[in-house]
Amino acid sequence: MKDLINQIRYLPSHEWGRIDEIGILTVGISDHAQDLLGDIVFVELPEIGKYLDAEEESAIVESVKAASDIYAPLSGEVIEINEILIDEPEIVNESPLKDGWFYKIKVANIEEFDDLMREDEYQASCEEE
Repeated sequence: MKDLINQIRYLPSHEWGRIDEIGILTVGISDHAQDLLGDIVFVELPEIGKYLDAEEESAIVESVKAASDIYAPLSGEVIEINEILIDEPEIVNESPLKDGWFYKIKVANIEEFDDLMREDEYQASCEEE
């Protein structure tokens, strides 16, 4: 599992997940997604304790251009949310891969992480849009 530490993987719908050594997945949206959305003005986060299935709607992000559903990259229980985003949603624009994370889940099946898109696959899919 050490080779999974701090690697980022993506869903085609622009969510990313970064897993740590104990199976906690941090979830956010890609830089590409925040750029497409424009200035983010609101983020609705899931409740702590909620169990999410992979690719289930888990949060909402609203910008001056549109509202978008956020999907869970993997199944698991929400154990933490980024409460700062409630008052400062613009952090997603400023730091989508670091400070602008949405929530963390305790992953049900760590092996599924390898099924998500790697950086090069994700970038190629963005170029096809």
